[in-house]
Amino acid sequence: MRVAPVGGTAVQDHVALAEIELCGDLIIAASAARERLSMESIDEVLRVAEERERERG
Repeated sequence: MRVAPVGGTAVQDHVALAEIELCGDLIIAASAARERLSMESIDEVLRVAEERERERG
């Protein structure tokens, strides 16, 4: 078994961390909802509109 060395050698994958955070947000929203989340609710949780605005400029 290999063990990662101790010290500042950790590699961070920022894309993976962002995806994990979004999945967590979805899990929290789904657990708080009384019914199944609509597509609009999912887009709101994932901040889809904000991302589209950012892409437009």
